[in-house]
Order: sequence, then structure tokens, then C-alpha cells
Amino acid sequence: MNIALLGYGRMGKSIETIALDRNHNITLKATSSTTTFDFSETDVAIDFSIPSTAVNNIKKAIEAGVPVISGTTGWLDHYDEVLDYCKSNNGTFLYASNFSLGVNIFFEINSRLSQLMASVEGYDTEIEEIHHTQKLDAPSGTAITLAEQIIDNTRYKGWTLNKPNSDELHIEAKRIPEVPGTHEITYNSEIDSISIKHTAHSRQGFALGAVIAAEWIKDKKGIFSMKDVLNIG
Repeated sequence: MNIALLGYGRMGKSIETIALDRNHNITLKATSSTTTFDFSETDVAIDFSIPSTAVNNIKKAIEAGVPVISGTTGWLDHYDEVLDYCKSNNGTFLYASNFSLGVNIFFEINSRLSQLMASVEGYDTEIEEIHHTQKLDAPSGTAITLAEQIIDNTRYKGWTLNKPNSDELHIEAKRIPEVPGTHEITYNSEIDSISIKHTAHSRQGFALGAVIAAEWIKDKKGIFSMKDVLNIG
């Protein structure tokens, strides 16, 4: 399979290594300064760029008829715009806030736990996420996904990075050098605490999941998620 890398930072380079190990070819390595995109030999594009270029990258690939896997966060104010563009161009698109296979299992656990906790009184919920200091957005897309799952199932109406109101879910975002990604959800009461936690040991899990998603989506049409790739939920 021929893969275009839209974004060639640390994640792009990790994806390249895994893709080559799995006998794929890299046909394009686009950076934030790239203005010309040649998708003529490309089967799938994988976007791990930066928020300011992600929308343009995704649209250019869709316009060229190339399926897009995107893991860039911080651009989701334009998410519906991109979905509409994909549909109007009969394109193929898959966005995930986190491509780690373990994290996507963690999402399912988080959703189920929040459903169980919704019927129990006396617990306050908080999320802590820790990433490396080069991560540009806060909170992480993964933390937002976790928060939205909890909000869907509980009394919370929204999330905040600041001191929360009674109906807001607090997310504590920390930036520490060389931390690939840690997410912990805690339910606290006067009696006890319940926590679930996912700790990434390297970026390899994110990169592997993105390549697996690219392998799965080749030759498909439509809008998908990692649930489709993993056949879960």
C-alpha cells in the first residue's frame, strides 16, 4: 500500500517506521510548509500535522479521491465542515482522537463505567491527562473524548480546565517532558474512590493503530471511526 504522510514530525516518523516494517511504501512526506501535494500514487493519507494545516491537508486528499486517516487534534471546530466536504465529494475519512488500540478499549471501559456511576449518588468525577511539553493543544483530544463520554451518561453538562461549577467536569492537563500520554478518570466520594487509567509507554501504539486503520480503510467509502476498524461497541 502507498501511504502519504501529512505531517512529518515525531508521529509521522514513527508511522513511517511501522509502515515500512509492514511492507508499505511512503509516497509523500508533507510538512507545514508543503504547498504542492501529489497524490497520484497514493492509496491512503495519514494526517498527523498541526491544527492550522490539518483541515487543508484533509480536504486536498479527499478532493484527490484519497481516503484520509486523521489523528491531528486542535482543529475540531471545523469537524462538521470536513465531514460535509467528505460527503459532498464522495470521500473517505476516519478521525480518532487516539489511535492506540489500548486506548480505544479504554474508551469502551470509560463509557460503561460512566453508565454504571450515573445511578450512584455522592461521587464527583475528574480527569487528569499528562503529555509531553511539545503537545500544542490542551486538553488532549483523548481527554475530550473521555469527557464527552462521561457527559453523555451522567449529570455533567460540560467540561472545563478551570475550577469547575457543580455541573462541569474538571480536566487537569499537565505537560511534562517525554511523557507519551497518560489519562486517568477518578470518581471520588467521602467513602471511597474508583479510578481507571491508561498509560502509554511510547508513541509506537499510536502509530501502529494509525497504520492498521489505514490498512482497513483502503478502498472503502464513507465516514468511519476506530470502532469500525476494531469491530467494537
